[in-house]
Amino acid sequence: MSSKPTKLPLREKLGYGLGDTASNIFFFGVNAWIFFYYTEVCRIAPATVGTLLLLPRLWDAFSDPLMGVIADRTRTRFGTYRPYLLWMAVPFGLAGYLTFANPQLGDGGKLVYAYATYIALMTVYTAINVPYSALMGVMTPVPEERTKLSSFRFIGAFSGQLIVSITFLPLVMTLGAGDKGTGFPRAMALMALLSTVMFLATFASTRERLKPPEGGSRDLRGDFMALLTNRPWLVMVAAAILTLSSAAVRWTITPQYLKYYFGVSEAPYFGFLDKISFVQTTGTLAFIVGVFFTGWVSRRFGKRNSLIVLTILNGITVLALYLVPRDGYTTLVVLNIIGNLLAGPTPALVWAIYTDVADYSEWKSGRRVTGLAFSAAMFAQKLGISIGGSLCGWMLGSVGFEPDTTPSDEIAASFRLIASILPGGLAIANGIVLLGYRLDRESLETIASDLEKRRPATEAAEAPDD
Repeated sequence: MSSKPTKLPLREKLGYGLGDTASNIFFFGVNAWIFFYYTEVCRIAPATVGTLLLLPRLWDAFSDPLMGVIADRTRTRFGTYRPYLLWMAVPFGLAGYLTFANPQLGDGGKLVYAYATYIALMTVYTAINVPYSALMGVMTPVPEERTKLSSFRFIGAFSGQLIVSITFLPLVMTLGAGDKGTGFPRAMALMALLSTVMFLATFASTRERLKPPEGGSRDLRGDFMALLTNRPWLVMVAAAILTLSSAAVRWTITPQYLKYYFGVSEAPYFGFLDKISFVQTTGTLAFIVGVFFTGWVSRRFGKRNSLIVLTILNGITVLALYLVPRDGYTTLVVLNIIGNLLAGPTPALVWAIYTDVADYSEWKSGRRVTGLAFSAAMFAQKLGISIGGSLCGWMLGSVGFEPDTTPSDEIAASFRLIASILPGGLAIANGIVLLGYRLDRESLETIASDLEKRRPATEAAEAPDD
């Protein structure tokens, strides 16, 4: 057994980041395109889609924490969290493809199929992403290394988003020969295959080093109470709901906001990119650039302060979209780039903070509930995404929006409001909530030092190769 590693090898950091590339091919692909797909390809009414995106969260309220509990208690020769990357990679890809398979059914059949496949996809997403997220907490006990690992994760995440931004709509139009009903399932089949291979690569390249206590906690009530009395965790959960509600509104509304407010089409605009893909691609590139500043802002200002300021500045930028006229496409592109650049460091900061919050829970209560903490946080994010998507559907349904028709002034004004005031206001509210997070750099150093003394000497030892 070797001593506790202070630095993770580059190969392992890259491998871990690849897992979020796989995850975000579907995470961004689904959240950016599922509303468009359901309303414009499946022809499901916008308000019905809004409800469809929210109701499955009732199941997630049970399945997400359950997955965290199961993962925390898993013991295999591959580790505690890592084996789920192997077991769930193929089901993950299959569920993603089936969600966009566009079967030829009647109106009622399409709605039932949409519910069944969307719930299945979110369940499998939970089964692979709760352990994947928790894996970061057991790869290294060093807070600085976790921040670096989180940066690699989100470089990977937004690389996945970039893949979707650049290729997805062009693939849909090319593989479907202009028919979106044929192109959607074919494009998703390619994305599903790519995601599956990437998750398997993450499994092969990572290792667990923090070993769970022998016997593990069987007191589920105590585990939940440890979280519910963890103030920093509660603040981050509330922030997660607001963050993802804001992001989901923008992801959901962007394709149709551009199509019906700015009058853009799916025809190539810049090379093979159409105007919708161009906005998504330039925004994603700006986001990735922002990720590279995560370490700098964290060291300079601290994770908490950086997250608060960047979140509020991003919200102000999104609010400014309300001032963009219907012929102001270029202005939209510029504001979108600025907002994404500001937001770039925030996801990595958030997930690094979640590992700190899990350590705080162990330090305060003596219980290590990493998987449960991450699963509950993931449920909060999924709830936020659903709230954002549902608000889009309900608001558009209330003004009588119908796809492929010339929008009235009222509908155009609704797109303008949904794309700016709604997400911008949610982002600023998130920044205000984050003021309640009190774990500063000095507190985290004390927690890390105390936990190192408590843990057995062999706990952080290098895990053997499989």
